[in-house]
Amino acid sequence: MLDPAVFEFYDLYDEDTRLSTPAGQFEFTRTLDILARHLPPPPARILDIGGATGPYSEALAAQGYETHLLDPIPRHIEKASRRRGIASATQGDARRLPWSGNQADAILLMGPLYHLSEPAARQTALLEARRVLKRGGILAAAAIGRFTAFLDGLNRGFIDDPLFQPIILKTIDSGIHENNTGDPSYFTSAHYHLPSELRLEIERGGFVDPQIFGVEGPAYVAPDLEARWRDPIRRAFLLEVLRRLEREETLLGASQHLLAIAHKP
Repeated sequence: MLDPAVFEFYDLYDEDTRLSTPAGQFEFTRTLDILARHLPPPPARILDIGGATGPYSEALAAQGYETHLLDPIPRHIEKASRRRGIASATQGDARRLPWSGNQADAILLMGPLYHLSEPAARQTALLEARRVLKRGGILAAAAIGRFTAFLDGLNRGFIDDPLFQPIILKTIDSGIHENNTGDPSYFTSAHYHLPSELRLEIERGGFVDPQIFGVEGPAYVAPDLEARWRDPIRRAFLLEVLRRLEREETLLGASQHLLAIAHKP
């Protein structure tokens, strides 16, 4: 079973609300930009595993893709089912996919690699994704960067909370993020990846040529991010800079989210 803390967190936290904020739109726009350069052309079949309430499935369906969403949270499935264009929304587990092998052109793993805290569980999810992908199919797997707890805490002032400080230190040292404070602002049980660790896990899952992208880079800690995002000219320049820096190895660790692109041989 998925960690009960994850279910409890999403009972309290509205994922739709998160993605409607400027910071959420920043992450969403950057992720779609990276996907657009690597997904096969529509009408390819995409499985959105851990797709939450379906924002990526809906956006890709609007582009002509056939999108099928799977998520373990019943509340997410209910909301995803009301979105336009999604071919199916099913409750399920990334480690036991309900599809037969070799039938997807692309797979999105937008949550499992951080919500599955144990390495063996993440490996099982990757092997399942490889099983259902067609030969040459594309994997896009999201991860949370190892130093996000520190950088987010620094940005939002949480770093001074004595309850959050041990969470920061443990996450930096081990990648294990555990929130026992009862405050949903500090997220939930998760694994925070180093870029090199994410690359190795993707390769061990049987995928080849993994490329690791920094989604937000260091820009998400900018104190004026919301105002910058609302200004079309400043937003466009920010996105241009980030596209140029998205694979710079020396900056990958400063990104809140990482996105690995690989394919099944």
